Amino acid sequence: MSHNPIRPWHSIARRTSRKIMVGPVAVGGDAPISVQTMTNTLTSDARATIAQVLACAEAGADIVRVSTPDQASTSALRQIVAESPVPIVADIHFHYKRAIEAAEAGAACLRINPGNIGSPDRVREVIAAARDHGCSIRIGVNAGSLERHLLEKYGEPCPEAMIESGLAHIRILQDNDFHEFKISVKASDVFMTAAAYHGLAEATDAPIHLGITEAGGLTSGTVKSAIGLGNLLWAGIGDTIRVSLSADPVEEVRVGFEILKSLGLRHRGVSIISCPSCARQGFDVIETVKALENRLAHIHTPISLSIIGCVVNGPGEALMTDLGFTGGGAGSGMVYVAGRQDHKLGNERMIEHIVDMVEQRAAEIEAARDAAQ
Repeated sequence: MSHNPIRPWHSIARRTSRKIMVGPVAVGGDAPISVQTMTNTLTSDARATIAQVLACAEAGADIVRVSTPDQASTSALRQIVAESPVPIVADIHFHYKRAIEAAEAGAACLRINPGNIGSPDRVREVIAAARDHGCSIRIGVNAGSLERHLLEKYGEPCPEAMIESGLAHIRILQDNDFHEFKISVKASDVFMTAAAYHGLAEATDAPIHLGITEAGGLTSGTVKSAIGLGNLLWAGIGDTIRVSLSADPVEEVRVGFEILKSLGLRHRGVSIISCPSCARQGFDVIETVKALENRLAHIHTPISLSIIGCVVNGPGEALMTDLGFTGGGAGSGMVYVAGRQDHKLGNERMIEHIVDMVEQRAAEIEAARDAAQ
C-alpha cells in the first residue's frame, strides 16, 4: 500500500479535451499527461539520434521529437522510427515536402504550422499524407516566430496574437476535415505563456501541449518551467508537456516527471522526501540522497522514500512514505516500513540496505500487478 495518498486538497480538475493518438500514446481526454522531449543530435546521424531516443525512453519519455530540416534527416527518420520504443514526432517548419517525407517514413506526429507550409494545395498535400499514414499534427505557435501581419496588428508578441495565430491554424485543419491535432502556444516569458494558454483553453477543445520555450539552462530553466507549467497544470490545463532546457534531453524528461509528480498527476519511480540537512543531522544527508538518486534511477515503480537527518521531522515524514530512514545517534538510525518503525541500521550500511529494500518493494508491487492482470 502506498503511503502517499491523494487527499481532497490535492485533486486537480483537468480541462476536458478531445483525445487524439500520437502513435500508440493517447493525448487528451482522460489519458495520463504525457512527457516529451526533443533530441539535439543531427537527425541525419541515425545512430546518434537513436542512442539519444533510447536514453530518453529509458528515463520515461512517452514521446520524442526530432528535427527534420532537410532530406537527409527525413531519410534517416525511417530507421529512427523502426528502432524507437516510443512514438517519434517530426519537427517541420516551412518545407511541405519534409512533412510528406516524414509521414511516409513513419512519424507518429508532424509538428507544423499549416499557415507556414505555403499554398492551400500544399497544405492539402500535407494533410492527405498525415491522414494516409496515421499521423497526428501538432500546431506549434511560438512568440518568437509569429506571422508578420499579427506583429503589425498587435505591435509586439502578446498572448492575443499567439491565440489568434493558433486558432487560424486550427481553422485550416478543420476546413480540410482533419481533427487529429494538438496545439501549443509557447513563449520564453512565463506570464505571456500562461495568459496565452488560458485563453487558448477557453477557445478550443483540442488537446494542449504545454511548454515554456527557450526556458534556459538546467537550474534556471527548471525553475522557470516548474513555475509556468506548474501554474497551468494546477489550473487543469495541459495534456502533454515538454520542458525545454539547454541541457541533456534526459534531464528534460526527469524534470517533466518531477513537475507532474509534485502535483500528483503522474507517479513514476522513487520519490525521495529529504531534508536540507542541518547541525542536527545524524548522517550526511546531501551525499546520501545524491547516491540514492543515482542508485535508484532504474526503478520505474512508484515508491515514496523519506530520508531525514534527525528525529525532529523524520518520524512524521516516514509516516507518509512507503519506506524511510531517520538519523539517530551513535552512528545509526531507524528504518521505517509503511510508516512504522521496523529496525535500526548502522549509517555505514544505509545506502546498500535502502537500495535493496526499494528494489525488493518494487519487485513485490510489480508481481502483484502482474498477478492481478
